[in-house]
Amino acid sequence: MAGNWDELIQQIKERLDIVEVVSEQVVLKKRGNNYWGLCPFHKDKNPSFCVTPHMGIYKCFSCGEAGDALKFLMKTRNVEFKDLIIELADKFGLEVPHTHKNSEGSTKELKAQMLKATEIATEFYHDLLLRNKDSNADIALDYLTKRGIGTDIIKKYHIGIAPKAYTALYDELRKDFSNEVLEKAGLVLKSDKGGYIDRFRNRVIIPIQNENGEFVAFGARALEKDQNPKYLNSSDSLIYNKSRLLYGLYTAKEAIKHEDSVILMEGYFDVISSQAHGIENCVASCGTSLTPDHVKLLSRYTKSRRIYLSFDTDSAGQKATARGASIIKEVFAGLGNVKQFDESYLPSSDDKYACEIRVIAPPEGKDPDEFVRSVGADAYKMYMENAPLFIDFQIDSILKNKDKFTTPQEKAQFISTLIPILVEIKNKIIRAEYADMVAQSLGIVPEAIMSEIRSYERMNAPRVERIVKNVTKNNSVSKKAQKNLLSVFLVPDSHLNFTQINEMIGDVAFDDEILTIVKTTIDKLICNVNNVKELIEHLYTEFVDNPDAQAVLPELISTSEAYRGLSEEDFRSVIKETIDKINRIRQEKEIEHIKQMYKGIDDDDPEALKIQIQLRDKIKKKRQKSENN
Repeated sequence: MAGNWDELIQQIKERLDIVEVVSEQVVLKKRGNNYWGLCPFHKDKNPSFCVTPHMGIYKCFSCGEAGDALKFLMKTRNVEFKDLIIELADKFGLEVPHTHKNSEGSTKELKAQMLKATEIATEFYHDLLLRNKDSNADIALDYLTKRGIGTDIIKKYHIGIAPKAYTALYDELRKDFSNEVLEKAGLVLKSDKGGYIDRFRNRVIIPIQNENGEFVAFGARALEKDQNPKYLNSSDSLIYNKSRLLYGLYTAKEAIKHEDSVILMEGYFDVISSQAHGIENCVASCGTSLTPDHVKLLSRYTKSRRIYLSFDTDSAGQKATARGASIIKEVFAGLGNVKQFDESYLPSSDDKYACEIRVIAPPEGKDPDEFVRSVGADAYKMYMENAPLFIDFQIDSILKNKDKFTTPQEKAQFISTLIPILVEIKNKIIRAEYADMVAQSLGIVPEAIMSEIRSYERMNAPRVERIVKNVTKNNSVSKKAQKNLLSVFLVPDSHLNFTQINEMIGDVAFDDEILTIVKTTIDKLICNVNNVKELIEHLYTEFVDNPDAQAVLPELISTSEAYRGLSEEDFRSVIKETIDKINRIRQEKEIEHIKQMYKGIDDDDPEALKIQIQLRDKIKKKRQKSENN
């Protein structure tokens, strides 16, 4: 247990990995020691958002937004510091000191109750099916058996049955949970006749787990032929957001990491059948279309961002494939080019593409569940190994209909559907290869295709608008020197300890209000911290209510990197030269100030003689100091 509030904050910071925190919102790509992505705080088209893991900070080099993991969470979630700390303390199982506990705590308790109720409901449904306790259990088991789902699979995925009775689950749970908890968890509904009834009745129940394995919702398949809807899904709640959760991810995530790829499918049974037959790196959305948040979630598990789309092969499935690919490309747009040429089916380890999208489309026209059951997992894996890139799938799908277009006018219209696809290919050589392939297929000259591409690009070129950049004013030389001096405290593995650095700096005055606050705070903290990392963490905590002071820290940290690896002699020279520069600039300012005062006074004024003497003394001291140096 944390002894006080500050200790709790430090314990939370020790448990936060800034790359993991940022990756929940931003797709990151590693370059050197840092990670880069599109800034979530402004409309970023080129990756300008940098995460530096060893320092625990982020900084956007375009809009200037910067901070640590806690600040990122505050900004992206729009929460207050205290509320965030209490939330994270709960997540990490840390006790919050009584002095800072929220008086209500209702949301946290409600979520805990909802999770518990959903877990018990899962066990209730599962037990009814497994032990054949419901009158329709045989019908459900027969349905599952026909889908190749036996007892082992039922146990692994906790599949169950919801009774036909109106209040079977409600009667089971009402003893331990309030109506509010059960309704908000999506387990019961208010009845038109008063009271509550079960949301799911006479259905095969497919429990949905979140990333951590907690049961948070259900997908339910109708048992009777005319029962509508065929699939009924839980609504969004405090513990479940279908736009941010993928079915099967909890059981697939280790396989996704191992295979460095993921297969996106359409339905629950597609995933269950595939995983049960050894195709373990597959997931599906939960009764909704693929979303950008789904893609960001997956990017945390596959370094190469290799995504296979395996939807139904009918018209609706092809539309879902096109839409899914579009969303994937949109999410990864700032990381570079999508892989658009299949130089090798062997996976690339150099992470040179923004992403790699492939389409698994067996010719039998079956969905993954049906194909795996009827043809076999090995055959599916073979199609996966030879799955075309999305661009090849698109072009092949269109060219299949080429024989329907014979006249020049029809061919021109037909080619117009291919041009937007070819335009997406940024590499000129690869584009020319594709244009040549399409031209040969259609019996026309490649230059005709290239001409159409150029025309399309001219017509669809973005309008050039005057862009006004958010340019911050250049720091004054003095302010920059003062920042440089403060940054020496933040140099990792320095030859000098904090006390030695402070003794060298001495009584150098900082004339900027924010930098004065930072220096005063550093003076206070260095008595209690052991290293630079701790100092940085404490500074962020100290300035949580002072965004201006906190905004200075990333710049100081960045500057400190330039001093890493210096010998003790060179490091001392840097400090001394910076101090001399600050003092020299201050003297010049004082001389200039006296000159301005002198100009405003009449020569006959007795005050003029006094100012002349002051000016002479200042210039004399400056000259002597210059000669000594």
